[in-house]
Amino acid sequence: MRKTAIALLGGLGCFSSVAAADVVGVGAQVSYWDSDLTGTASQNSDVVDVDDDLNLDRDDNVNLTAIFEHPIPVLPNVRVNYTAIKQSGNGQLGVDGYGGLAPDVPVHSELDLDQLDLTLYYELLDNWVNLDAGLTVRKLDGDLQVEERVPGGNRTRTEIDAVLPMLYAAARFDLPLTGLSVGVEGNGISYGGDSLLDGSAYAQYDLSVLRLQAGYRKMSIDYEDGNDAMDVDLGGPFISAGLDF
Repeated sequence: MRKTAIALLGGLGCFSSVAAADVVGVGAQVSYWDSDLTGTASQNSDVVDVDDDLNLDRDDNVNLTAIFEHPIPVLPNVRVNYTAIKQSGNGQLGVDGYGGLAPDVPVHSELDLDQLDLTLYYELLDNWVNLDAGLTVRKLDGDLQVEERVPGGNRTRTEIDAVLPMLYAAARFDLPLTGLSVGVEGNGISYGGDSLLDGSAYAQYDLSVLRLQAGYRKMSIDYEDGNDAMDVDLGGPFISAGLDF
């Protein structure tokens, strides 16, 4: 995987001079993502459904992005992204219990999942069609806490802590003379039975330095960390506002 990523960036570097930015550019934006959560979490042989058993609720997730682009062809542009996912709910475990918790007991659950991305990318096209490609390194840090809602109730914790390389690609199509554009972007990796896919589609409006977006984002995590594992999907609409200089 590491050799593949290095080869990709090297190959992209050969073509980056075609679409290098003319000037230095910086941008930042904040997004609110209203996502639904489905799937399972597991400890050893214990499995719990995060939707049916734990009833984890839809919540507003914060996403922050900063971009730095420059006119030096051989060096990649830089994109930093942070996503904070927080969901909670009250549910009831099934007949098998979970992580040492009693069967058929009412529980309160909290999911915290933080993602920090560093993306190095090249502009392959930069006109009314914009095409970027590169490599993302994602720090994934999260846990699911489930606590019995009874006096003196027990608690269990399922954790994920990983640093993952992913391929990155983005395309945007500008509608001439309107300030409007549509685009897609995504990160992804799959290896050894684990996978992480994160993609979005959006419409964008630029007015001077103000940039507004609305779209849909979908993320799938299938990852095992020791005895803990998560196989979950998050998806829903988002809106964002930012500045682009």
